[in-house]
Amino acid sequence: MKKFAVLGSPISHSLSPLLHTTAYEVLGFEASYQKIEIKTGGLKTFLETLDSSWHGLSLTMPLKEEVLGRVDEISELALRIQSANTLFRKDQEWAATTTDVSGFAQSLNQHGIQANGHVLIIGAGATARAAAAACDGTASKISVLNRSTARIPDMSRAVLRSTLNFIDWNTQQIFDHVDLVISTTPSGVSDVLVEQFPITTKVAYFESLYNPWPTKALEEWKKRGGLAIDGLDLLIHQGIEQIAIFTQIEFDKAQMYTLLRKVGIKALS
Repeated sequence: MKKFAVLGSPISHSLSPLLHTTAYEVLGFEASYQKIEIKTGGLKTFLETLDSSWHGLSLTMPLKEEVLGRVDEISELALRIQSANTLFRKDQEWAATTTDVSGFAQSLNQHGIQANGHVLIIGAGATARAAAAACDGTASKISVLNRSTARIPDMSRAVLRSTLNFIDWNTQQIFDHVDLVISTTPSGVSDVLVEQFPITTKVAYFESLYNPWPTKALEEWKKRGGLAIDGLDLLIHQGIEQIAIFTQIEFDKAQMYTLLRKVGIKALS
């Protein structure tokens, strides 16, 4: 039986095993998929322990950047955003790519959202760079709100066509004149920005997290009339692309989304 897993830390909350095994059963794909706690610095050693029964790995934080120096082949897109969330066997070696960019794009498309105009991204890490790449060329302007300037070079490489600028975390009225907000910060970090939320809004707020469910920021945005896109959508859409890579089976992705969304909501409720 082929083996797959999601790696990261913390990993106990991950819904990836549930979603992948559900999809595998529907597709008649005989494989196992588990979650394994791997902390920073542990990926290289773990990969060295794997035998030929292992065919694919999903990566979450903090391994999306660490993996870049640990594999034989890296996709152009993963290099561009300096992040990979998918490992798969290619000619007996490990190849890395990212499905996070398409995950963001498909999630926005699912809700009929075009990343036009001014996009505000909260955070500047691996997930933020995937979001920026998904909006690049469609958005006229991408603004990045982050506490540190250390991530500026990597983010600058991820955005090739849209105008890019960086905003200090303490800037006021950051939600004025934006057409889409994407939050990519760890749990609780964006909650401090709630006091700056507009009284009313029609703008969409895309929360990349699904744990906690829902986040305080996403709930507060909905109360103000804005469209709320949750992190479960991102997890499902990037997962569907991984499933296609891992199984090499063609399937109806819209139907798979509907099934996995139902399963995911039930697990989170």
